[in-house]
Amino acid sequence: MAFVLRAKRFDLSTGGQPYVVVLRNEDGANFGIHAGDRLLLQAGGKKVIVQADLTHRRVRPGEIGLFREVWRESGIGPHQPVTVEPLARPDSIEALKKKLLGKHLSEAEIFAIIRDIVANKFGTTELTYFAASSFVHEYTNDELYYLTKAIAQTGEQLRFGSKIVADKHSVGGIAGNRTTMIVVPIMASLGVTIPKTSSRAITSPSGTADTMEVLANVTFPVAKIRAIVKKNHACMVWGGGLALAPADDRIIKVSRPLSLEPYSKMIVSIMAKKVAMGVTHLVIDMPYGKYTKIPDLGTAQRLAAKFRYLGRRFKMKVKVAMIEAKQPIGQGIGPALEARDVLRVMQQKEYRPKDLEEKAVKLAGMLIELIGMAKQGVGASIARDQLISGKAWRSMQGIIRSQGGNPNLDSEDVTLGAKRLRVVAKHGGSISSVNNRSIDELARSLGAPDDKQGGLHLRKRLGDHVMKGEILYTCYARTTSRLKLAESVLNRVQVYTVSRR
Repeated sequence: MAFVLRAKRFDLSTGGQPYVVVLRNEDGANFGIHAGDRLLLQAGGKKVIVQADLTHRRVRPGEIGLFREVWRESGIGPHQPVTVEPLARPDSIEALKKKLLGKHLSEAEIFAIIRDIVANKFGTTELTYFAASSFVHEYTNDELYYLTKAIAQTGEQLRFGSKIVADKHSVGGIAGNRTTMIVVPIMASLGVTIPKTSSRAITSPSGTADTMEVLANVTFPVAKIRAIVKKNHACMVWGGGLALAPADDRIIKVSRPLSLEPYSKMIVSIMAKKVAMGVTHLVIDMPYGKYTKIPDLGTAQRLAAKFRYLGRRFKMKVKVAMIEAKQPIGQGIGPALEARDVLRVMQQKEYRPKDLEEKAVKLAGMLIELIGMAKQGVGASIARDQLISGKAWRSMQGIIRSQGGNPNLDSEDVTLGAKRLRVVAKHGGSISSVNNRSIDELARSLGAPDDKQGGLHLRKRLGDHVMKGEILYTCYARTTSRLKLAESVLNRVQVYTVSRR
């Protein structure tokens, strides 16, 4: 049974998932609406599916409070009459229950789930169960293929008119490691089409989109992205700002609070967006190790096989680089500090992080070889030449300019104004281990990734000798209160282990 209420706009956000409205308790009782129920709102010819909440304060009887995402999506104005209709539980819930009970899903069942996620018929509870379902029972290869296909096909498809569309993607899990922002301009300087869409951080202090946003805008409509790529052979934008794989973006929102990402979800998330972008050649950087997302080589090999399997199903050439990671790549941790590292490499500063440069050159070389521009073993030297000659930096400047940033920004101007706290060695010795998880926690306490200036600059590497009182790393934050919060974190976590001589 449908009923009509007056709209009241709230300047509050749920982060986009789910879409939430608020009804007065007595209206809920009168119309049989409970907290968590799904409702169909109709006004002015537009429809939107939302989740109900109840209150006795924020709205009056006869009103319906709309959170920001709802009135922006629907265009419903203040005080506008809204037709409200309760919705039955979606049929795809039965498919979700089937998966949780350990049964395999058909292509039709998986498409039903993904379509309902895109249509906003899944609330937070259902989405969370779906995101966690692969922890309970691992997805088969066929299910991974169906999921990838469904997520890609229920969003927008981008095509760039190039026979070869290249991409490089890191699975994450290690601090720093901002190689993508170096690989993309290297490839673009060679005339290779490489339209890069990236996510924001889920389990780390910064994602590629977070870091690139320090230098330029990363949110654009499809038409503008096509224009950027046409001019520069490349872009570096936030995939969540597009309608690419919208189901994946909603699943990410429920994964982020726990900093938890199932392997199957990670694989599907990456591959669905590559399929939607029309990628033909893909290099995947898969770091593994004790403190990373992927703990050992065996797990890395198992996941690499799944990436290659999906590549074959979608006629995409995929190469996986499995590299043991015992410490962060680069010196900067956090958006601004990682952007500074990238610019130091691109601008070939004397004090640039050589490990970041070497890994980026290696990955770019693999991509050059994968697309057939060089024989095996030659690609890295071609990539290095593009860096040393300045051609890669000129390509980067073009991308930054086209995305609304300052193409002449010097690396040393990126962190101006940040407050600092230096952490020193309590005794002499040598660096015997670096705890990536402690780095992540500390960087987040400093404000990363939302506060672009928050993070750490690491001074030492594994095996380095240190003296008592020598600086190990510097914490950066926008405010003094963030530095004090980091000090409390430092009482219980340890970034470096310094073994006495």
